[in-house]
Amino acid sequence: MNNDYKDSKFKKLLDKLQQESWQLELLISGFAIFGLITAIPFVRTEMNVAENDKQIYAFALLLIAFIACCILIFNLLIHVILRGLWIGALGLRYVSGEIDFEKLNYSPKFTKHLEKKIVSFDKYVATLENYCSVLFAASFLLIFYVISISIIILSIVGIATLILANDSLPELPRIFIGVFLLFFILIGAFLVFIDFLTQGFLKKNKWLSKIYFPFYWVFSYLTLTFLYRPLVYNFLDNKFTKRLSFFLVPSYIIISILISFKNNKTNYLESARYVSSTYIDKRNYEDLLVNGDDFARVATIQSKVITDPYLKVFKVFTENVENQIYNYHPSLSPKNDTRGFKSDVIKYDSTESLVKRDSLIKKYLEILNKTHQIYIDSIQFDKDFLIAKNNKNQFGFETYINIKNLSEGKHILTLKRFRKRKKDTILGTDIRIPFWYFKN
Repeated sequence: MNNDYKDSKFKKLLDKLQQESWQLELLISGFAIFGLITAIPFVRTEMNVAENDKQIYAFALLLIAFIACCILIFNLLIHVILRGLWIGALGLRYVSGEIDFEKLNYSPKFTKHLEKKIVSFDKYVATLENYCSVLFAASFLLIFYVISISIIILSIVGIATLILANDSLPELPRIFIGVFLLFFILIGAFLVFIDFLTQGFLKKNKWLSKIYFPFYWVFSYLTLTFLYRPLVYNFLDNKFTKRLSFFLVPSYIIISILISFKNNKTNYLESARYVSSTYIDKRNYEDLLVNGDDFARVATIQSKVITDPYLKVFKVFTENVENQIYNYHPSLSPKNDTRGFKSDVIKYDSTESLVKRDSLIKKYLEILNKTHQIYIDSIQFDKDFLIAKNNKNQFGFETYINIKNLSEGKHILTLKRFRKRKKDTILGTDIRIPFWYFKN
């Protein structure tokens, strides 16, 4: 088949496909809605994992995927409903034909009003067809917009963290390059946004276009605009598609605001979840972490009601815990920090490095145990944290507390941690977990 876009046969083929595209639209919409609804629980679960593990970049990417899924599901559901209405209108047109306002026998005032507003049934069918076709294309265009905005935000964060906050680079070049790149992206993002809102005003002005062009050229590659630029300009050269594209974004904002409303039934109980000693949070009890998106937040014990003569305490690992250990024992801080995204394609550990690492891990746990304290009510208990994973595959530290001499009834477990703030050392509370102890 000849795909030369100038060939008349190829144009006829496109015209034919254009007439029959509604079948493909419905097919793709159906499969896409099913796939996206199936994927959303998995994406939400992975988002919770990334949030709990403080994996900022993974969380950001998953959040982008979640937003994209929600936009697609919302748009495609509306598309299917409108396309179903369009098919119903076609079927009704086959049976009833055009609207005969004379047969309705309305008063002249209403007849004149309806003829002016409705015009004809064929116009109604044509309008539905236009909305369906444009909405289907706009759904994927909006995904590209989300990706572009996300790339800009991640670029700003990346420059701030990798260049401005990287102490391994020389200070003056680091600040100069970082500030230059940061200002370039911020100014460029602002100009692109203004050009988008004004529908290309910066491109129309002779002098402004010369200033704007370098930013436009860089951002076309940075935000992947070159992949969907024809779609954008095809939207902007038509009044109908232009109006619809401007209606969609505000509609998302309005919907987001509407779904944020909820009926508050109490002045106190809703805020109780922020006070760990008065609120039973299922994330603090291992036996209640049963759903796919249930994860330990700070620490857990085995259950709300303890009948065993011991208490199993699991402390969730976070990057901040390791940073605090480095503050207390700087020699544990490695010269080459291997945290972050790394490849395991080439990985070799000599026997000497393994022995050295084993001794460092023991020192690591020693500092961890020194900087953490466990209290039940007001009594401090001995502990010996070891590295472990809980039943949700979360990394952390596990220890067991002897409570056979504890009185029966309600108790509060408190996990405290020493923090270094400049020259001061502060003992702060990580979490309080209420539980009930009853002997067998």
